[in-house]
Amino acid sequence: MPRFGWSRPWHSARQRIRHSLKWKLVRLFVLLAIGTTIIFLAGMKEVVRLGWQGWGRPLLGDYVDLLSADIGTPPDVAHAQALVARLPISIRIEGPQVNWDSHPQRRLNWPRVSAPGSEESMVYMRTLADGHRLIFGLAPPTPTQHPKWVGWGTLTLLLLITWAAFAHVRRLLGPLDEIRAGAVRFGRGEFEHRIPIRRNDELGDLARQINTMAQEIHAMLDAKRGLLLALSHELRSPLTRARLNAELLPATAEGRAEREALLRDLNEMRDLISDLLESERLASPHAALQRERIDLAALVRETVAEMPTAREVHLDLAEGLPAHSVDRMRIRLLVRNLLDNALRYSTEAPRPPSVSVRAVLEGQAQGVEIEVRDFGPGVDEAQLERLTEAFYRTDGARQRATGGVGLGMYLCRLIAEAHGGSLRVRNASPGLQIVVRLG
Repeated sequence: MPRFGWSRPWHSARQRIRHSLKWKLVRLFVLLAIGTTIIFLAGMKEVVRLGWQGWGRPLLGDYVDLLSADIGTPPDVAHAQALVARLPISIRIEGPQVNWDSHPQRRLNWPRVSAPGSEESMVYMRTLADGHRLIFGLAPPTPTQHPKWVGWGTLTLLLLITWAAFAHVRRLLGPLDEIRAGAVRFGRGEFEHRIPIRRNDELGDLARQINTMAQEIHAMLDAKRGLLLALSHELRSPLTRARLNAELLPATAEGRAEREALLRDLNEMRDLISDLLESERLASPHAALQRERIDLAALVRETVAEMPTAREVHLDLAEGLPAHSVDRMRIRLLVRNLLDNALRYSTEAPRPPSVSVRAVLEGQAQGVEIEVRDFGPGVDEAQLERLTEAFYRTDGARQRATGGVGLGMYLCRLIAEAHGGSLRVRNASPGLQIVVRLG
Protein backbone atom coordinates (compact mmCIF):
# COMPACT_ATOMS: atom_id res chain seq x y z
CA MET A 1 0.00 0.00 0.00
CA PRO A 2 1.57 3.36 -0.95
CA ARG A 3 2.56 5.63 1.85
CA PHE A 4 1.52 9.25 1.97
CA GLY A 5 4.17 11.88 1.34
CA TRP A 6 3.81 13.32 4.82
CA SER A 7 4.29 9.98 6.61
CA ARG A 8 8.08 10.00 6.51
CA PRO A 9 8.53 13.57 7.91
CA TRP A 10 5.88 12.84 10.54
CA HIS A 11 7.67 9.63 11.52
CA SER A 12 11.00 11.46 11.76
CA ALA A 13 9.45 14.22 13.88
CA ARG A 14 7.85 11.64 16.15
CA GLN A 15 11.17 9.87 16.58
CA ARG A 16 12.88 13.18 17.44
CA ILE A 17 10.22 13.99 20.03
CA ARG A 18 10.42 10.49 21.43
CA HIS A 19 14.17 10.71 21.98
CA SER A 20 14.28 14.42 22.83
CA LEU A 21 15.68 15.20 26.28
CA LYS A 22 13.43 18.26 26.50
CA TRP A 23 10.24 16.26 25.96
CA LYS A 24 11.45 13.57 28.36
CA LEU A 25 11.86 16.20 31.05
CA VAL A 26 8.44 17.69 30.27
CA ARG A 27 6.85 14.24 30.47
CA LEU A 28 8.65 13.65 33.75
CA PHE A 29 7.35 16.95 35.18
CA VAL A 30 3.80 16.22 34.01
CA LEU A 31 3.87 12.70 35.47
CA LEU A 32 5.25 14.07 38.73
CA ALA A 33 2.49 16.68 38.81
CA ILE A 34 -0.22 14.08 38.10
CA GLY A 35 1.22 11.69 40.66
CA THR A 36 1.48 14.42 43.29
CA THR A 37 -2.10 15.50 42.59
CA ILE A 38 -3.43 11.95 42.85
CA ILE A 39 -1.59 11.32 46.11
CA PHE A 40 -2.75 14.67 47.52
CA LEU A 41 -6.39 14.06 46.54
CA ALA A 42 -6.32 10.52 47.93
CA GLY A 43 -4.85 11.77 51.19
CA MET A 44 -7.34 14.61 51.45
CA LYS A 45 -10.18 12.23 50.71
CA GLU A 46 -9.07 9.98 53.53
CA VAL A 47 -8.74 12.98 55.88
CA VAL A 48 -12.24 14.16 54.96
CA ARG A 49 -13.64 10.64 55.38
CA LEU A 50 -12.16 10.22 58.83
CA GLY A 51 -13.25 13.72 59.86
CA TRP A 52 -16.74 13.07 58.53
CA GLN A 53 -17.06 9.86 60.48
CA GLY A 54 -15.69 11.40 63.65
CA TRP A 55 -17.34 14.83 63.69
CA GLY A 56 -19.52 15.57 60.70
CA ARG A 57 -21.88 12.58 60.79
CA PRO A 58 -23.03 12.99 64.42
CA LEU A 59 -23.61 16.70 63.92
CA LEU A 60 -25.49 16.12 60.68
CA GLY A 61 -27.60 13.44 62.37
CA ASP A 62 -28.69 15.89 65.05
CA TYR A 63 -29.41 18.51 62.37
CA VAL A 64 -31.63 16.04 60.47
CA ASP A 65 -33.54 15.41 63.68
CA LEU A 66 -34.18 19.15 63.98
CA LEU A 67 -35.37 19.28 60.36
CA SER A 68 -37.76 16.37 61.02
CA ALA A 69 -39.18 18.15 64.05
CA ASP A 70 -39.63 21.32 61.99
CA ILE A 71 -41.65 19.40 59.35
CA GLY A 72 -43.82 18.01 62.15
CA THR A 73 -46.18 15.08 62.58
CA PRO A 74 -48.10 14.56 60.38
CA PRO A 75 -45.63 16.04 57.81
CA ASP A 76 -46.33 19.62 56.79
CA VAL A 77 -45.55 19.98 53.08
CA ALA A 78 -45.40 23.77 53.38
CA HIS A 79 -42.67 23.53 56.00
CA ALA A 80 -40.82 21.00 53.82
CA GLN A 81 -41.04 23.34 50.81
CA ALA A 82 -39.66 26.19 52.88
CA LEU A 83 -36.69 24.08 53.95
CA VAL A 84 -35.95 23.00 50.37
CA ALA A 85 -36.11 26.62 49.20
CA ARG A 86 -33.75 27.73 51.96
CA LEU A 87 -31.29 24.82 52.05
CA PRO A 88 -29.51 22.78 49.31
CA ILE A 89 -31.34 19.62 50.28
CA SER A 90 -34.00 17.33 48.87
CA ILE A 91 -36.87 15.90 50.89
CA ARG A 92 -39.10 12.99 50.11
CA ILE A 93 -42.16 12.12 52.20
CA GLU A 94 -43.68 8.63 52.04
CA GLY A 95 -46.62 7.55 54.15
CA PRO A 96 -50.29 6.69 54.44
CA GLN A 97 -51.53 10.30 54.13
CA VAL A 98 -48.78 12.38 52.51
CA ASN A 99 -46.57 11.43 49.56
CA TRP A 100 -44.46 14.30 48.30
CA ASP A 101 -41.11 14.71 46.52
CA SER A 102 -39.21 18.01 46.43
CA HIS A 103 -37.64 17.22 43.03
CA PRO A 104 -40.16 15.27 40.97
CA GLN A 105 -38.72 16.39 37.60
CA ARG A 106 -35.21 15.28 38.58
CA ARG A 107 -35.93 12.20 40.55
CA LEU A 108 -33.13 11.15 42.82
CA ASN A 109 -31.61 7.77 42.56
CA TRP A 110 -32.52 7.11 46.19
CA PRO A 111 -30.12 4.47 47.52
CA ARG A 112 -31.40 1.72 49.70
CA VAL A 113 -30.04 2.01 53.20
CA SER A 114 -30.28 -0.59 55.91
CA ALA A 115 -30.20 1.92 58.74
CA PRO A 116 -30.69 5.63 59.07
CA GLY A 117 -27.45 7.45 58.44
CA SER A 118 -25.65 4.43 57.01
CA GLU A 119 -21.89 4.89 57.04
CA GLU A 120 -21.55 4.83 53.27
CA SER A 121 -24.72 6.82 52.48
CA MET A 122 -25.38 10.54 52.14
CA VAL A 123 -29.15 9.90 52.62
CA TYR A 124 -30.78 10.10 56.02
CA MET A 125 -34.18 8.62 56.90
CA ARG A 126 -36.42 9.40 59.83
CA THR A 127 -39.63 7.51 60.63
CA LEU A 128 -42.33 9.53 62.33
CA ALA A 129 -44.75 8.30 64.98
CA ASP A 130 -47.68 8.20 62.55
CA GLY A 131 -45.84 5.91 60.11
CA HIS A 132 -44.60 8.54 57.63
CA ARG A 133 -41.01 8.30 56.48
CA LEU A 134 -38.85 11.35 55.76
CA ILE A 135 -35.85 10.90 53.44
CA PHE A 136 -33.27 13.71 53.41
CA GLY A 137 -30.53 14.03 50.81
CA LEU A 138 -28.43 16.59 48.98
CA ALA A 139 -30.20 18.42 46.21
CA PRO A 140 -29.07 17.44 42.69
CA PRO A 141 -26.96 20.16 41.04
CA THR A 142 -28.52 22.37 38.44
CA PRO A 143 -26.86 22.93 35.04
CA THR A 144 -25.90 26.45 36.09
CA GLN A 145 -23.91 25.02 38.99
CA HIS A 146 -21.71 23.00 36.58
CA PRO A 147 -21.07 25.17 33.52
CA LYS A 148 -19.61 23.46 30.47
CA TRP A 149 -16.56 25.72 30.39
CA VAL A 150 -15.24 24.18 33.61
CA GLY A 151 -14.07 20.98 31.90
CA TRP A 152 -12.70 22.73 28.84
CA GLY A 153 -11.10 25.37 31.02
CA THR A 154 -9.37 22.70 33.09
CA LEU A 155 -8.07 20.96 29.96
CA THR A 156 -6.86 24.27 28.52
CA LEU A 157 -5.10 25.10 31.77
CA LEU A 158 -3.35 21.72 31.77
CA LEU A 159 -2.21 22.25 28.17
CA LEU A 160 -0.95 25.74 29.01
CA ILE A 161 0.97 24.41 31.98
CA THR A 162 2.51 21.67 29.82
CA TRP A 163 3.49 24.20 27.14
CA ALA A 164 4.93 26.54 29.77
CA ALA A 165 6.95 23.66 31.22
CA PHE A 166 8.26 22.77 27.76
CA ALA A 167 9.18 26.39 27.00
CA HIS A 168 10.99 26.68 30.32
CA VAL A 169 12.87 23.40 29.79
CA ARG A 170 13.72 24.44 26.24
CA ARG A 171 15.12 27.73 27.49
CA LEU A 172 17.11 25.91 30.17
CA LEU A 173 18.54 23.39 27.69
CA GLY A 174 18.92 25.88 24.82
CA PRO A 175 22.74 25.97 25.14
CA LEU A 176 22.83 22.24 24.34
CA ASP A 177 21.88 23.01 20.72
CA GLU A 178 24.76 25.47 20.42
CA ILE A 179 27.14 23.02 22.10
CA ARG A 180 26.08 20.28 19.69
CA ALA A 181 26.49 22.57 16.66
CA GLY A 182 29.92 23.64 17.95
CA ALA A 183 31.00 20.03 18.43
CA VAL A 184 29.96 19.27 14.84
CA ARG A 185 31.96 22.25 13.57
CA PHE A 186 35.02 21.22 15.57
CA GLY A 187 34.69 17.67 14.23
CA ARG A 188 34.86 19.08 10.69
CA GLY A 189 37.97 21.03 11.58
CA GLU A 190 36.25 24.44 11.66
CA PHE A 191 37.75 26.09 14.73
CA GLU A 192 37.14 29.75 13.81
CA HIS A 193 33.78 30.10 15.60
CA ARG A 194 33.69 29.15 19.27
CA ILE A 195 30.60 28.07 21.20
CA PRO A 196 28.95 31.20 22.66
CA ILE A 197 28.86 31.37 26.48
CA ARG A 198 25.39 32.59 27.47
CA ARG A 199 25.08 31.22 30.99
CA ASN A 200 27.14 30.76 34.14
CA ASP A 201 25.68 27.40 35.14
CA GLU A 202 26.83 23.85 34.41
CA LEU A 203 26.03 24.17 30.70
CA GLY A 204 28.11 27.34 30.52
CA ASP A 205 31.01 25.50 32.18
CA LEU A 206 30.62 22.66 29.67
CA ALA A 207 30.73 25.12 26.74
CA ARG A 208 33.89 26.72 28.16
CA GLN A 209 35.58 23.34 28.57
CA ILE A 210 34.68 22.30 25.02
CA ASN A 211 36.01 25.61 23.68
CA THR A 212 39.25 25.08 25.61
CA MET A 213 39.52 21.55 24.27
CA ALA A 214 38.89 22.78 20.70
CA GLN A 215 41.55 25.44 21.11
CA GLU A 216 44.08 22.87 22.30
CA ILE A 217 43.19 20.48 19.46
CA HIS A 218 43.51 23.32 16.95
CA ALA A 219 46.92 24.25 18.34
CA MET A 220 48.01 20.62 18.22
CA LEU A 221 46.87 20.26 14.60
CA ASP A 222 48.65 23.46 13.64
CA ALA A 223 51.81 22.22 15.33
CA LYS A 224 51.55 18.89 13.50
CA ARG A 225 50.95 20.66 10.19
CA GLY A 226 53.90 22.95 10.78
CA LEU A 227 56.13 20.01 11.70
CA LEU A 228 55.15 18.08 8.58
CA LEU A 229 55.72 21.08 6.35
CA ALA A 230 59.07 21.81 7.93
CA LEU A 231 60.22 18.19 7.68
CA SER A 232 59.02 17.91 4.11
CA HIS A 233 60.83 21.06 3.08
CA GLU A 234 64.00 20.00 4.88
CA LEU A 235 63.93 16.53 3.29
CA ARG A 236 63.49 17.81 -0.25
CA SER A 237 66.99 19.20 -0.65
CA PRO A 238 68.96 16.13 0.51
CA LEU A 239 66.55 13.88 -1.38
CA THR A 240 67.15 15.85 -4.58
CA ARG A 241 70.93 15.60 -4.09
CA ALA A 242 70.69 11.87 -3.43
CA ARG A 243 68.65 11.38 -6.60
CA LEU A 244 71.13 13.36 -8.68
CA ASN A 245 74.04 11.36 -7.25
CA ALA A 246 72.20 8.11 -8.00
CA GLU A 247 71.60 9.19 -11.61
CA LEU A 248 75.30 10.01 -11.98
CA LEU A 249 76.33 6.50 -11.02
CA PRO A 250 77.82 4.55 -13.94
CA ALA A 251 75.14 2.45 -15.65
CA THR A 252 77.19 -0.75 -15.62
CA ALA A 253 75.66 -4.16 -16.05
CA GLU A 254 76.72 -5.20 -12.55
CA GLY A 255 75.08 -2.27 -10.73
CA ARG A 256 72.12 -1.59 -13.00
CA ALA A 257 69.57 -3.40 -10.86
CA GLU A 258 70.73 -1.70 -7.66
CA ARG A 259 70.79 1.69 -9.37
CA GLU A 260 67.21 1.30 -10.68
CA ALA A 261 65.98 0.11 -7.27
CA LEU A 262 67.63 3.11 -5.59
CA LEU A 263 66.08 5.54 -8.09
CA ARG A 264 62.68 3.91 -7.65
CA ASP A 265 62.85 4.27 -3.87
CA LEU A 266 64.00 7.86 -4.16
CA ASN A 267 61.12 8.60 -6.51
CA GLU A 268 58.66 7.09 -4.03
CA MET A 269 60.11 9.26 -1.27
CA ARG A 270 59.80 12.30 -3.52
CA ASP A 271 56.18 11.53 -4.30
CA LEU A 272 55.44 10.94 -0.61
CA ILE A 273 56.92 14.30 0.36
CA SER A 274 55.05 16.03 -2.45
CA ASP A 275 51.77 14.44 -1.33
CA LEU A 276 52.43 15.43 2.27
CA LEU A 277 53.08 19.04 1.31
CA GLU A 278 50.07 19.17 -1.00
CA SER A 279 47.70 17.59 1.54
CA GLU A 280 48.78 20.05 4.24
CA ARG A 281 48.32 22.99 1.89
CA LEU A 282 44.85 21.83 0.87
CA ALA A 283 43.83 21.05 4.47
CA SER A 284 44.52 24.65 5.40
CA PRO A 285 41.39 26.87 5.44
CA HIS A 286 43.32 29.36 3.32
CA ALA A 287 44.20 26.97 0.50
CA ALA A 288 44.63 28.90 -2.74
CA LEU A 289 43.67 27.40 -6.10
CA GLN A 290 45.13 28.57 -9.40
CA ARG A 291 41.86 28.38 -11.31
CA GLU A 292 41.56 28.57 -15.07
CA ARG A 293 38.85 27.56 -17.50
CA ILE A 294 39.86 24.30 -19.17
CA ASP A 295 38.36 21.37 -21.02
CA LEU A 296 38.17 18.61 -18.39
CA ALA A 297 37.78 15.84 -20.95
CA ALA A 298 40.97 16.94 -22.73
CA LEU A 299 42.82 17.23 -19.42
CA VAL A 300 41.82 13.68 -18.43
CA ARG A 301 42.88 12.38 -21.85
CA GLU A 302 46.29 14.07 -21.53
CA THR A 303 46.81 12.79 -17.98
CA VAL A 304 46.02 9.19 -18.98
CA ALA A 305 48.33 9.46 -22.01
CA GLU A 306 51.21 10.54 -19.75
CA MET A 307 50.95 7.34 -17.66
CA PRO A 308 52.82 4.44 -19.34
CA THR A 309 50.86 1.83 -17.34
CA ALA A 310 47.47 3.26 -18.40
CA ARG A 311 47.57 2.41 -22.09
CA GLU A 312 44.73 -0.11 -21.83
CA VAL A 313 42.49 2.10 -19.73
CA HIS A 314 39.04 2.56 -21.29
CA LEU A 315 38.02 6.21 -21.71
CA ASP A 316 34.42 7.39 -21.89
CA LEU A 317 34.67 11.16 -22.25
CA ALA A 318 31.56 13.18 -23.08
CA GLU A 319 31.90 15.52 -26.02
CA GLY A 320 31.00 19.18 -25.97
CA LEU A 321 31.41 19.72 -22.25
CA PRO A 322 31.62 23.41 -21.28
CA ALA A 323 34.91 24.64 -19.88
CA HIS A 324 35.20 24.53 -16.09
CA SER A 325 37.18 26.78 -13.78
CA VAL A 326 39.54 24.45 -11.93
CA ASP A 327 43.14 24.18 -10.80
CA ARG A 328 44.81 22.34 -13.69
CA MET A 329 47.72 20.86 -11.73
CA ARG A 330 45.56 19.63 -8.87
CA ILE A 331 42.89 18.07 -11.08
CA ARG A 332 45.71 16.34 -12.98
CA LEU A 333 47.04 15.07 -9.64
CA LEU A 334 43.55 13.87 -8.67
CA VAL A 335 43.06 11.89 -11.90
CA ARG A 336 46.57 10.43 -11.71
CA ASN A 337 46.14 9.30 -8.09
CA LEU A 338 42.73 7.75 -8.74
CA LEU A 339 43.90 5.96 -11.85
CA ASP A 340 47.12 4.78 -10.19
CA ASN A 341 45.03 3.35 -7.36
CA ALA A 342 42.75 1.56 -9.85
CA LEU A 343 45.73 0.13 -11.78
CA ARG A 344 47.28 -1.28 -8.60
CA TYR A 345 44.29 -3.53 -8.01
CA SER A 346 43.68 -4.49 -11.65
CA THR A 347 46.60 -6.86 -12.17
CA GLU A 348 44.34 -9.92 -12.00
CA ALA A 349 41.09 -8.21 -13.00
CA PRO A 350 39.17 -9.46 -16.06
CA ARG A 351 39.02 -5.94 -17.52
CA PRO A 352 41.23 -2.83 -17.34
CA PRO A 353 40.01 0.22 -15.39
CA SER A 354 37.75 2.78 -17.00
CA VAL A 355 37.61 6.58 -16.73
CA SER A 356 34.55 8.59 -17.67
CA VAL A 357 33.69 12.30 -17.65
CA ARG A 358 30.05 13.39 -17.89
CA ALA A 359 27.90 16.44 -17.25
CA VAL A 360 25.40 16.54 -14.37
CA LEU A 361 22.71 19.04 -13.47
CA GLU A 362 22.64 20.43 -9.92
CA GLY A 363 19.57 22.61 -9.59
CA GLN A 364 20.08 25.49 -12.01
CA ALA A 365 23.85 24.98 -12.27
CA GLN A 366 25.60 22.44 -14.44
CA GLY A 367 28.40 20.37 -12.91
CA VAL A 368 30.66 17.57 -14.05
CA GLU A 369 31.51 14.12 -12.70
CA ILE A 370 34.77 12.23 -13.11
CA GLU A 371 34.38 8.51 -12.51
CA VAL A 372 37.22 6.02 -12.15
CA ARG A 373 36.36 2.35 -11.83
CA ASP A 374 38.40 -0.80 -11.58
CA PHE A 375 37.25 -4.42 -11.81
CA GLY A 376 39.41 -5.82 -9.03
CA PRO A 377 38.43 -7.38 -5.69
CA GLY A 378 36.80 -4.26 -4.24
CA VAL A 379 36.86 -3.21 -0.58
CA ASP A 380 35.04 -4.47 2.48
CA GLU A 381 31.89 -2.41 3.14
CA ALA A 382 33.01 -1.61 6.69
CA GLN A 383 36.15 0.08 5.34
CA LEU A 384 34.59 2.19 2.59
CA GLU A 385 33.97 5.24 4.76
CA ARG A 386 37.59 5.33 5.92
CA LEU A 387 39.24 5.06 2.52
CA THR A 388 39.57 8.83 2.24
CA GLU A 389 41.17 9.27 5.66
CA ALA A 390 44.82 10.27 5.88
CA PHE A 391 47.27 7.33 6.16
CA TYR A 392 44.47 4.76 6.15
CA ARG A 393 45.11 1.51 4.32
CA THR A 394 42.92 -1.55 4.08
CA ASP A 395 44.16 -4.82 5.53
CA GLY A 396 44.77 -6.17 2.05
CA ALA A 397 46.86 -3.12 1.09
CA ARG A 398 49.77 -3.77 3.40
CA GLN A 399 51.92 -5.32 0.74
CA ARG A 400 54.59 -3.15 -0.80
CA ALA A 401 53.36 -3.75 -4.34
CA THR A 402 49.93 -2.25 -3.71
CA GLY A 403 50.00 -0.55 -0.36
CA GLY A 404 51.31 2.99 -0.68
CA VAL A 405 51.11 5.06 2.49
CA GLY A 406 47.41 5.93 2.47
CA LEU A 407 47.63 9.52 1.23
CA GLY A 408 46.37 9.19 -2.36
CA MET A 409 42.63 8.95 -1.68
CA TYR A 410 42.87 11.50 1.14
CA LEU A 411 44.55 13.96 -1.21
CA CYS A 412 41.90 13.35 -3.88
CA ARG A 413 39.14 14.14 -1.39
CA LEU A 414 40.88 17.35 -0.36
CA ILE A 415 41.23 18.41 -3.99
CA ALA A 416 37.54 17.74 -4.68
CA GLU A 417 36.42 19.64 -1.56
CA ALA A 418 38.77 22.55 -2.33
CA HIS A 419 36.88 22.91 -5.63
CA GLY A 420 33.54 22.90 -3.80
CA GLY A 421 32.80 19.31 -4.84
CA SER A 422 32.70 15.87 -3.28
CA LEU A 423 34.21 12.40 -3.61
CA ARG A 424 32.12 9.24 -3.23
CA VAL A 425 33.38 5.66 -3.01
CA ARG A 426 31.30 2.52 -3.42
CA ASN A 427 31.70 -1.11 -4.38
CA ALA A 428 30.65 -1.70 -7.99
CA SER A 429 30.64 -5.54 -7.80
CA PRO A 430 33.15 -6.24 -9.15
CA GLY A 431 35.65 -3.56 -8.36
CA LEU A 432 35.58 -0.12 -6.80
CA GLN A 433 33.86 2.96 -8.22
CA ILE A 434 35.05 6.45 -7.28
CA VAL A 435 32.99 9.45 -8.41
CA VAL A 436 34.29 13.01 -8.09
CA ARG A 437 31.68 15.72 -8.55
CA LEU A 438 32.82 19.25 -9.34
CA GLY A 439 30.48 22.23 -9.29
